[in-house]
Amino acid sequence: MLTPVVDDDGAPFWEYAARGELRVQACAEPGCGEPRFPPRPCCPHCHSFDSEWRRMSGKGRVWSYVVPHPPLLPDYAAQAPYNVIVVELADAPRIRLVGNLVSGPEAPINSVAQDRIRIGARVQVVFTEGAGSEGGSALPRWVLERP
Repeated sequence: MLTPVVDDDGAPFWEYAARGELRVQACAEPGCGEPRFPPRPCCPHCHSFDSEWRRMSGKGRVWSYVVPHPPLLPDYAAQAPYNVIVVELADAPRIRLVGNLVSGPEAPINSVAQDRIRIGARVQVVFTEGAGSEGGSALPRWVLERP
């Protein structure tokens, strides 16, 4: 399992994820408030350096997906084929996160049959502990709202 590479801008994302919360960075400038991902120091809309971390509902929809053949990462060969999905957040439609569609929080990344994955399918975030991650980092993954 991949573990996150944590930088100063993205550290709060992983701290919240370790608590089971999905939050995204947003501009804190009055009159702007645009959410942004990936996290960065400056708002790309108004150029303010003021930011806050907003809690998201964790709901979204599958915007796109791919099933890698052959696996691109050798550590994933035993789990192939597996899915990688792009999720458009319901609370912030311009924010899209990459993850896996799984049958449950601790299920393997190949636990959902490929024929069940659909563009537009409604999903909900779940968190699983990252293998070998320091400080209890958790990886956001996705389950179907109606399995």
